[in-house]
Amino acid sequence: MSKIIAIANQKGGVGKTTTGVNLAASLAATKRKVLLVDLDPQGNATMASGVDKHELDYSSYDLLINDKTAEEVIVRSEEGRYDLLPTNADLTGAEVSLLDEMAREIRLKTALEPVKNNYDFIFIDCPPSLNMLTVNGLVAADSIMIPMQCEYYALEGLTALLETIDKIRKFLNPDLKIEGLLRTMYDPRNNLATQVSAQLLDHFGDKVYRTIIPRNVRLAEAPSHGLAAIAYDKSSTGALAYLALAGEMLRKEGLAA
Repeated sequence: MSKIIAIANQKGGVGKTTTGVNLAASLAATKRKVLLVDLDPQGNATMASGVDKHELDYSSYDLLINDKTAEEVIVRSEEGRYDLLPTNADLTGAEVSLLDEMAREIRLKTALEPVKNNYDFIFIDCPPSLNMLTVNGLVAADSIMIPMQCEYYALEGLTALLETIDKIRKFLNPDLKIEGLLRTMYDPRNNLATQVSAQLLDHFGDKVYRTIIPRNVRLAEAPSHGLAAIAYDKSSTGALAYLALAGEMLRKEGLAA
């Protein structure tokens, strides 16, 4: 049975796309069938998956607005060994177009329905803002993964995100759960990072993943080559951290890693 996880945080630059791409590749390396949905008009997850966002036949815009099917839009990330629902700047127009659509909040959920059982995991890379695209991602998802840096402003952003999740549960997706909080770009030499990490564990307990994603140059370099870290440098600390996260998720699901 497929699990759909939205990767979201209203704060930008916290590692959402890095997490989506590397987790998809890491789980694919364990022979799981994975689909990554790029729902951010910047198209960074598309490019980091080795797919040229400027050369797409169809994109997530066509899925949401032009009634193309998911099967028509999905492409293959050959290096990542997962499927990708790609996007490009056209998606910027979807925000306005969706306002005139019937059942606009469930467009993505409806579009994924015919293909979701083809996959073990579907990850949705949401844009760094609360707009109609993010709402579509959260309504389509079973749960939400929240990547966040361990810094002061991250806690403020987390409070706002939790309020948003409550509203989505109340009006649109009552079954939406918090999958987990992921500490990203972590530097253990930073005292504030250590303090914020401790606060997260105090407040959220086992909802905080044990795996911590470190600051890592290879992790930052990999997207410019259209590769996940596991394909770019599988021995790097960043690649190993996402492999560990994949293992932690599989164990949590009761699946052998």
